[in-house]
Amino acid sequence: MQFDDLKKEVRGISFDALRMDCDNYFEGVVLKDELNKLTAKLEAFFGSPAWPSRNRMPYQAQEVINGFGGIMAGQTLYFWNQGKDAVAAMLWPWQDGQRTTIKIILK
Repeated sequence: MQFDDLKKEVRGISFDALRMDCDNYFEGVVLKDELNKLTAKLEAFFGSPAWPSRNRMPYQAQEVINGFGGIMAGQTLYFWNQGKDAVAAMLWPWQDGQRTTIKIILK
């Protein structure tokens, strides 16, 4: 499955807000009721999260997330790379406990 396939799968989720959908970046906001569906789709593509994880985060993943201010406790990062192609997905929960922002990046 490639980046476009992943975006197609994710678009099947009901979004509270769709902020950006372009060739190398996707961003939206999902409500709590849709989060389990979204997580299942992400794990089907990426496997287990790269953050939080007991494993060391790959350097290429760190480069990607640094452009977004890094990753903090409570947030989730999924990462996949093959050669020079890399895809990252970040889940940033809101303080209201009802919404989560998803950012998917192709590098």
